[in-house]
Amino acid sequence: MSLIGRVIATEKVPTTIDDFCFWTNKDLILNPFDVVKVGHIKGSSTFAVVEEISHITDSASFLSNFISNDFGDVEAEESTLRIGMNYVKAKVVGNTHNIFIPVQSNAKVFLASKDEVIAALGLDNIKNPLVCGYLEMYEGNSDKEKITLPVHVDSKFLIGPEGAHLNISGISGLAAKTSYAMFLLKAIQDKCIEDVDSEDVAFVVFNVKGRDLLALDESNDFDGDSSEEERTKEFYKMLGLSTNPFRQVTYLYPYSTDKRSNTYADKDLLFKQKKLNKAFEYKFEYDTDKDNIDLMFSNIDDSNQTMESIINYIIDNQGGFGAVHDWTDFIEKLEDRCEAGASGEKGKEISVLSWRKFTRMIKKSINNNYLFSNVDTSKQQIRIAQKIQDIQKNDVFVIDVAKLDSDMQAFVFGYAVRELYNLQLGEKDTSNGRKPPSRIIIFIDELNKFASTETPKDSPILRQILDIAERGRSLGIILFGAEQFKSAIHNRVTGNCSTFAYGRTNAIELSKGDYKYIPSVYKNMMTRLKQGEYIIQNPIFRSLLNVRFPKPLYKQFK
Repeated sequence: MSLIGRVIATEKVPTTIDDFCFWTNKDLILNPFDVVKVGHIKGSSTFAVVEEISHITDSASFLSNFISNDFGDVEAEESTLRIGMNYVKAKVVGNTHNIFIPVQSNAKVFLASKDEVIAALGLDNIKNPLVCGYLEMYEGNSDKEKITLPVHVDSKFLIGPEGAHLNISGISGLAAKTSYAMFLLKAIQDKCIEDVDSEDVAFVVFNVKGRDLLALDESNDFDGDSSEEERTKEFYKMLGLSTNPFRQVTYLYPYSTDKRSNTYADKDLLFKQKKLNKAFEYKFEYDTDKDNIDLMFSNIDDSNQTMESIINYIIDNQGGFGAVHDWTDFIEKLEDRCEAGASGEKGKEISVLSWRKFTRMIKKSINNNYLFSNVDTSKQQIRIAQKIQDIQKNDVFVIDVAKLDSDMQAFVFGYAVRELYNLQLGEKDTSNGRKPPSRIIIFIDELNKFASTETPKDSPILRQILDIAERGRSLGIILFGAEQFKSAIHNRVTGNCSTFAYGRTNAIELSKGDYKYIPSVYKNMMTRLKQGEYIIQNPIFRSLLNVRFPKPLYKQFK
């Protein structure tokens, strides 16, 4: 590749085993994350990633520049041009002979070839490769020098067992975080479909915004732009992926009535999906789902464990609750407990005030809410738990919660996660007698709603998420979470993620401790990343990578 400069080593700025500087032509366009190659001793080559690019002149001070322009005349022409140059700071990432003594002064610096970039970044010997995007390098140079190449991650470091869990953060714009998560899920599904010996993986996706994920198995029409469609599909082919949308998709919608719709899906879409037996409406029945009522209190600080005591009292069928079989009778039984002087043999230690608080919060969720009613299977109504027991390899379950209020979103999310967790623990059997998939990936946007630093410590949903973050890798439950600000997420969740994707964010967020180990130039880049661009961090990569991904192939709603 092209010779672009030579290494600089001065008394005050020496080369080290970690980094070095080199001068280069002022007209050469380089960018952070570009890879360069330096000739080194014993015929070896050292590879480095560009971090900082600076320009200096022989001017002693700003004042000297001001004076040389006729004391600040912006129209003046310098009588003597300043001597200037660009110099680049680069971080060492490898050497062909594993020689890591500092590169020598005046050593030649080259642009790396495509194969050299792959070797430099450690992408040449990845076991269990799974595509996670592509690199574009040496932009602004000739097409001959420009490089575009797929980036693969070791799937065992993304979905286990070596490492697990993905966190996506950033304010990148409309559906950017969701689109990247779905790109990765598509790559995983394609790999599982094509490779019969690969892991059994299934997916449970929560739709939390509008209609974003309610047509994953329908093709994107690209607004009728055939050239954009062709260009996007070429990227998928280059990455070794199919050009089809998701397969084996089932949609679970909250039950709606003629008077009240609980989903943003229009009637035509819902009718079509139901006709194809791909869509069902979920409800919660008292007899089978009462054990999960603690999830209605996920955002309540219960430091005295009063609510927990009441829940245990109910689940243990004390005080006549064993005779209750529907939500209406349940509310009536609670109201009896709220009357002055009401107490039970073993429940008298729970005050009436506590029962009233509990009842008020339960009624807020259940009263006039048709989600809490009996299931009619003849009308394609189901329980989420029942459907989860059917999950098999490559299945994609989309659980719609977008139009529910925040408390109900938390309840549905916690309920589904608990059922999945119990399924993988072997506490529940699949309905068809077959084993569940060895890996189930859960994707949720707006993770901060359920696992933020401000979530009460005794929240049952937070406890579940922490359990998945810390034990899920071995159990086969993998969490792909997304949020605007990583610093808002509980540190035990982010601390157990093996992979991070950073999208565009703001300077205030980047000043937080979560980003202190990221070089300043990369943090500055995070403030101006475009849609479709992410900075990826994974244990197998020798450096942070600035990857891109193509537009989704599934239907996009306006």
